[in-house]
Amino acid sequence: MSVATGDSWLRGALIGLLVLVVLTPVFGWAAGAVGYAEPLENAAEATGAADAATSVAPALLPGYAIPGVGGSLGTLLAAVVGTALTLAVAVGAGRLLEP
Repeated sequence: MSVATGDSWLRGALIGLLVLVVLTPVFGWAAGAVGYAEPLENAAEATGAADAATSVAPALLPGYAIPGVGGSLGTLLAAVVGTALTLAVAVGAGRLLEP
């Protein structure tokens, strides 16, 4: 693979991630509009396990939002932070695995 092809692929991937991040508030609004809830949370509530649950570690982005920033802006900022962290971990792992 040439350097130009690698740069093109990376540029396309970053543009795709940026589009998804910008659309995050729309996804959050749509989930609320249809009453979507996480399937694992639904199963925990249905079995009574949610009542016995204990947190083992504080969440980095509780409720997929930035604490203190409400609404769509908090969701958008959480998406930016989460995407950046995921991308950093993936790029770091990729660099470690490079021959």
